[in-house]
Amino acid sequence: MGLNADPELNPSAFPPKALSRMGGAFLFSFSLASVSLLPLEAAAERAHSKSADVRTETLRLDGLEGPAQIRIDRWGVPHITASTHYDAFFIQGFNAARDRLWQIDLWRRRGLGLLSEVLGESYVEQDRAARLFLYRGDMYREWLAYGNDAKRITEAFVAGINAYVALTESEPDRLPPEFGLLDYRPARWHAEDVVRIRSHGLLRNVVQEVQRARLICAGGLELAAAWKRLEPDWKMAIPDGLDPCKVPATVLNDYLLATAPVSFRQPDQAVAVAQTLALAADTGSNNWVVAPSRTTTGRPILANDPHRAHGVPSLRYAAHLKAPGLHVIGAGEPALPGISIGHNDRIAFGLTIFPVDQEDLYFYPREGAGYRWRGAIEKVQVIEDHIPVRGRAAVKVEHRFTRHGPVVFADDGLLWAVRAAWLEPGMAPYFGSVEYMRATEWRTFSAALNRWGAPSENQVYADVDGNIGYKAAGLTPRRATWDGLLPVPGDGRHEWEGFIDMDHLPTEFNPARGFTGTANSMNLPDTYDIARFRLGFEWSAPWRYRRLWQELSADNRHSLDASTRMQRDYHELLADEVLARIPDLKSYDAAGELLSGWDRVLARDSAAGALWAVWFYHHLTPAVARALGGDNAALLEPLDPWTVIDALDGKFPKLDRRTILRSSLEAAWATCEQKLGADPLQWRWGDLHRASFVHPLHAHADQQLCKHMNLPSLPRGGSTNTLNNTTFGNADFLVRSGASWRMVLDVGDWDAARMTNAPGQSGDPRSPFYGNLLEGWANDSDFPLLWSDAAIDAHTVHIIHLAPVSSD
Repeated sequence: MGLNADPELNPSAFPPKALSRMGGAFLFSFSLASVSLLPLEAAAERAHSKSADVRTETLRLDGLEGPAQIRIDRWGVPHITASTHYDAFFIQGFNAARDRLWQIDLWRRRGLGLLSEVLGESYVEQDRAARLFLYRGDMYREWLAYGNDAKRITEAFVAGINAYVALTESEPDRLPPEFGLLDYRPARWHAEDVVRIRSHGLLRNVVQEVQRARLICAGGLELAAAWKRLEPDWKMAIPDGLDPCKVPATVLNDYLLATAPVSFRQPDQAVAVAQTLALAADTGSNNWVVAPSRTTTGRPILANDPHRAHGVPSLRYAAHLKAPGLHVIGAGEPALPGISIGHNDRIAFGLTIFPVDQEDLYFYPREGAGYRWRGAIEKVQVIEDHIPVRGRAAVKVEHRFTRHGPVVFADDGLLWAVRAAWLEPGMAPYFGSVEYMRATEWRTFSAALNRWGAPSENQVYADVDGNIGYKAAGLTPRRATWDGLLPVPGDGRHEWEGFIDMDHLPTEFNPARGFTGTANSMNLPDTYDIARFRLGFEWSAPWRYRRLWQELSADNRHSLDASTRMQRDYHELLADEVLARIPDLKSYDAAGELLSGWDRVLARDSAAGALWAVWFYHHLTPAVARALGGDNAALLEPLDPWTVIDALDGKFPKLDRRTILRSSLEAAWATCEQKLGADPLQWRWGDLHRASFVHPLHAHADQQLCKHMNLPSLPRGGSTNTLNNTTFGNADFLVRSGASWRMVLDVGDWDAARMTNAPGQSGDPRSPFYGNLLEGWANDSDFPLLWSDAAIDAHTVHIIHLAPVSSD
């Protein structure tokens, strides 16, 4: 969340200086004539030519300790060499700003609640909400929670960002065009900005608590159970004191605003956008690692492809850092120092979400200016704040807190507050990677993960000595009196009793089977004591995880190519499960005939795949929801695929299975004819299922800039349930999220590493690296992730020499 902006723009949301007005009509334009394409455009024609001259430049930077260098390869990956350990992070910050300045500036403003300062008063409410969820604890404890030098690393990183901001002030041609479109300039950073912002992580499960309460109010526990299968098997109960029908529908509006991306539509739409994202999120990623005994190379092979919302620019950014005591490459978020997915010279690592429940919603009967906790009245803490607003005086707001956390809703009778583990010290999302990326073996790697807070992760590991491992990590509340699935009274009956020790989360080192892997689905061992350690019951669907283990179990000679093929795999195991339950499938006319001959591969050129996706996701699943929920069917969105399978298995007696199958197949066939034509031989899933990377401001730039901003819409295969994850929404079939970053490593033969990062490394539309990786990504290709100096030098297209200001 947070790094990518909404792709539409509302003119009224912006300050007058950003706009040109002609006779009252709105005109939002920006000419490239006012922003020189140097130094970016000059490299465009030769960026893909090995034989072209290498472009060089030299810069002197205040704050740099010694000479340094950035070599940018032909795919846009920066390879940073520094004289000192902390200079590497200084240059990482400088370089992140060089490629992603508008993105990270927007990230900082959204997170700190400073949008109104540059975008105007329409964003005051989002700023207020964001400030409500800032980390407000002790900074001494905060910094030490990540490691001994986390503060020093971050100070160097933001000093590098600020050095680039200063450079744009003396050389304005370097400023990305978005700043001109919105008529503001980038701000300076402080180290604490990086860790005080918490609302950009993957969060859970307070939105689901409210939705579950609404379902219980509408149709009882049975309807809530149909919405989402709980794993391990668990019987939900309504906590004492909760009336599900008294949970306000808008109780989480402040929470949703605080965690929403920046919307350039009417800002009040941000809540609806965030609500949809939170409920639809089947948070996905894949990772796996294979032991040398099962590989063709005799070395471990590690693969990782985290799945997040697609955007321009990409959420992740690849970089290579080399300095005394540091040599690491891979991807991270551009606003953070370090590398969270990649390898150093000894170990490799990759992550997926391990869906621990890290949030709870509390409610309190109001008692004057406070609330009752364990028999005594406690006052609500009030913090006064002032939000700067462009073009007018600052707006005074008040933030309220109970002992559990920020108050997000209040009426005449009740207060509602969110308690979130991610507001504890040491919980800045992904920042903990600054420690584990420098580990050298399993002991130090797993020790670093014992301090990992958020988001909760499955980490896979491999090293050059041939070891492999897996470890779950994350701050996990201990709930003894309830299961975390519904809101609870905040009167002291339902308190976190500390946190579950990391030793009680799954881990394995050199498993006898010779491989391990995760995909966000339920992976607790059968013997796990879930009644004692109630870490969470809401997992992703199992189909990717099953496919991953199916493939690895069958392959005792695993190769690098085999891992890349798995990342491109479009076999939909969910279709196997569903269609196996319809033995008379061919009797359902032409639709049944087409599906019965399908190989279950959701390829972009598949006609049967198009019919399957249209039928299962847009017709069969909604039909089951209507049959189960009646007038409340909308509350069941998104309905768990397991519920559809249960319906086909006859577990809901009131549901007429055959009628639903026939009517939904007929409707799906009609939809395909409408959208794809009358001839089913010409149907292609990729004609419906396309990936579009839309710059948030592209429609409002002039023709020349728009030409650089626009990226082609490309056909894709897959779905949310294929290993090659290409999730789409309920309204259409357009790709919303998936694996923009992929990585496959032959551990120890580092130059053999492969990666993708769609649409490209740069966020500047003038750069040759803005969309250069998109077509290869869409065609399921990949690119080198270079490590050795020889390999880097052979593919370098741009070198930036850096020196301290005081250097001779």
